[in-house]
Amino acid sequence: MIMDTKPRCAWPGREPQKANAQYIAYHDTEWGVPEFDDRALYEKLILDGFQAGLSWITILRKRDNFRRAFDGFEPRIIARYTDKDIGRLMGDAGIVRNRAKIIATINGARAWLKIMEGAGFSAYLWDFVDGVPIQNNFSEERQVPAQTPLSAAISKDLKSRGFNFCGPTIIYAFMQAVGMVNDHVTGCFRHVECAAMVVKDRGGKQA
Repeated sequence: MIMDTKPRCAWPGREPQKANAQYIAYHDTEWGVPEFDDRALYEKLILDGFQAGLSWITILRKRDNFRRAFDGFEPRIIARYTDKDIGRLMGDAGIVRNRAKIIATINGARAWLKIMEGAGFSAYLWDFVDGVPIQNNFSEERQVPAQTPLSAAISKDLKSRGFNFCGPTIIYAFMQAVGMVNDHVTGCFRHVECAAMVVKDRGGKQA
């Protein structure tokens, strides 16, 4: 368990002690960091979809297993998965064995490929926030919304393109995770750090 005096968001400290170190490390190094990589954004979106009905720490513990089972979340590989691959994944105890979510992962990879024929998956997603992370200034966790009109709009558009398990609540959690919105509370040491990180414009250049 990480023992220091840094002020943090409360949520990573609510897990059992055995999970605290992993959860706090995720909070301190990943959550809220602007992500612009096309493949990494696909991975994060899919894992958030697998979280539906579960806790994030459950997915985080299994993330390495997911990466192994899904060929490093390479959409170009996953898009070619067959029924044999679905059967293999359904037999893998290291991941969440949910047939509908596995099929959604494959369909999402195919949708990703179509979006990549244009400006790219990153540009597509970041265009919803004009390429710049939304900086919230919530002082308490209870002020943070579960979803917003924007997350609902992104959810609707993703579904129209072939993605699934991407409802407004899942999409808002995804936006928080990939830094499209900075929801570290103002008293958390990561709030200022994430706000100061380099962002990119819609053309992929540093702003």
